[in-house]
Amino acid sequence: MYLKNEDVKMEAVENARGGKGTIYKTSFLTKTEMKNSSRLFGKIVIPPGCSFGYHEHQDEGEAYHILQGTGLYNDNGETYEVHAGDTTYTMSGCGHGIENIGDEDLVLIALILLDK
Repeated sequence: MYLKNEDVKMEAVENARGGKGTIYKTSFLTKTEMKNSSRLFGKIVIPPGCSFGYHEHQDEGEAYHILQGTGLYNDNGETYEVHAGDTTYTMSGCGHGIENIGDEDLVLIALILLDK
C-alpha cells in the first residue's frame, strides 16, 4: 500500500478532549490496516495557545513523538516541557494532555497501541 500526501486528510478538532482552541489531526492508517493492534497512527498539529486536553486511557497506551515546537506535557498530573525529539508514553489506566506553550505550531506523531 502506498499513500500520497494528498490521499491523507487533515481533520480540524475543536476543544479536543476539553482542550483549548482547534487542533489538526491527520490519521495515516485506517482501522483496516491497523487491525486489532492500534487505534491511531497519525500527526497532530497544535497551534500556539491551543491544547489537547487531559484524558485517560483504558485498555490502551499512547505515545507522542514531538517533531516541532515546545509543549507543556501533563503526565498524570506531573508536567514537563517537551521539545522536538522528545517522546512521551502514557500507559493504560493513566492520563495525559499537552499544550502548545511556544510561538510556532507544536507538531507530534501520535500512536495509540491497544492492550492485548
